[in-house]
Amino acid sequence: MPIFQRPLPICHSCRKRLHGALASRSGSLRSRVVVRFYAQQKPFRNGPSYHGQPVATSKKPLRLAIIGSGPAGFYSAYRVMQKNEDAIVDMYEKLPAPFGLVRYGVAPDHPEVKNCEEKFEEVAASPRFNFIGNVAIGEDVSLASLRLHYDAILFAYGASEDRELEIPGEKLKGVYSARAFVGWYNGLPEYSDLNPILDRGAEAVVIGQGNVALDVARILLTDIDTLKRTDIAEHALESLSKSKIRRVEVVGRRGPMQAAFTLKEVRELMNLPGVDFQPIDPALLPPDASSLPRTPKRRVQLLSKGSQNYSDRSSSIDRSWALRFLLSPGSFEGDPSDPDCVGQVRFRHTQFRGDNCYAPDARVKVTERDSLLPASVAFRSVGYKSKPLPGIQDLGVMFDHDLGIIPNDNHGRVISPLAGPGSQTAGHIPGLYCAGWVKRGPTGVIASTMEDAFTTADVIVQDWADRALFLDSVEGRTHGLGWDELRKVVNKVGLRPTDWSDWKRIDQSEMEMGRLMGKKREKFTSVADMLKVLDG
Repeated sequence: MPIFQRPLPICHSCRKRLHGALASRSGSLRSRVVVRFYAQQKPFRNGPSYHGQPVATSKKPLRLAIIGSGPAGFYSAYRVMQKNEDAIVDMYEKLPAPFGLVRYGVAPDHPEVKNCEEKFEEVAASPRFNFIGNVAIGEDVSLASLRLHYDAILFAYGASEDRELEIPGEKLKGVYSARAFVGWYNGLPEYSDLNPILDRGAEAVVIGQGNVALDVARILLTDIDTLKRTDIAEHALESLSKSKIRRVEVVGRRGPMQAAFTLKEVRELMNLPGVDFQPIDPALLPPDASSLPRTPKRRVQLLSKGSQNYSDRSSSIDRSWALRFLLSPGSFEGDPSDPDCVGQVRFRHTQFRGDNCYAPDARVKVTERDSLLPASVAFRSVGYKSKPLPGIQDLGVMFDHDLGIIPNDNHGRVISPLAGPGSQTAGHIPGLYCAGWVKRGPTGVIASTMEDAFTTADVIVQDWADRALFLDSVEGRTHGLGWDELRKVVNKVGLRPTDWSDWKRIDQSEMEMGRLMGKKREKFTSVADMLKVLDG
């Protein structure tokens, strides 16, 4: 059966976590300007249909440029080509390697989460799909140039920055973002030279309690022989083999019932061989979980059981981890013996506002009491954020820096007051769409990203069918020839774009290196090394 006539399955673990993750950010349109989608709307299961002035269109196929090759980009491409049998999709990626966070964000000991790559491979095999790697849109090629050759542009480039704590000492040596650390051990070229200091002492502190924070803790504590069998970067494996980290504290501002982690990740850490879980204060958990809904009930049961199973094996087990609650980071402080390096983290204690401290949305306030946690290395894991592409404002996009998203109508249409009938009303910027984290913020799992991408893709197809305004109808600026025409521009400026066949050569070389090392693959950690494969 052709790929576009059958569903795109996702891994079982992602689908299990999909429940409850699909709620869209209710405030995704918040800003200083009141934004309202001004088009007349009628019911449409994936958002309002376009009902502006119809425009005459030719029978030419839809040419869509997708910026970003992660799950949001690939799932959008799949859906558009499935729903519109003439659509041609060109996907632009700044690296020669595709797949975004699936390749560079998923922990190496979670290979099952990467199963979606097989389906992305099938999408890429379509003759209506072009992968253009090693081209950074906004830098190598301007958005103004890109728009000249497409009917629509879909922004799906994810969240490439991490949020900072903005507290004293954050620039000390030994303080890292979780995003940088994850990129480092996954072979992301941007962080190949991070070289985190893991051999100064035994204590690590991770600020934040989402799944990425638990990934960091687990990688720090996992036995090196286990990691050797994964596709973790060799430079990371060497550094972790020399690590002196034996205790990891994962710290959050609120309580266990508000923490962002999922049970699968907590259970995995609790079951890590040779690692103890330090018990949590039972007063932080509801005394009677029997009446709770299923998900919070299971959370209470898991944390209670994990705390009860804590052993007195400290003499035989020298590694441990703990979840610390009701602590707000105040400052990173230098090591007295080496003031340029972090030695401890000062936290301010917090307390709940009101009586219902077990509610998922319970709030806390900072108190005057503080505590110090020793830290020979520290990681902040308080979320990612998207940033605007260079030149995006020239397309009329007013990037929301507070939320770190492209303003949209919750269905994927990029909106701006400049496109509306007045300064207080936003309208759709013709031909511009977004999907994934740059659309809704860095939340959810791959399954929720798939659902989100499908929503945007369905809106694009519906707008095309409704003869809505697209880039080719705005002052006749586009030629609609896509990569066939833009390739000439790229070649003139001396860029070296890569295609899917180039990626397959890189992919094959990585797997061959991995086979020699007893693992699935060994990733290239620099663009130059990837391109050398193509020169061989």
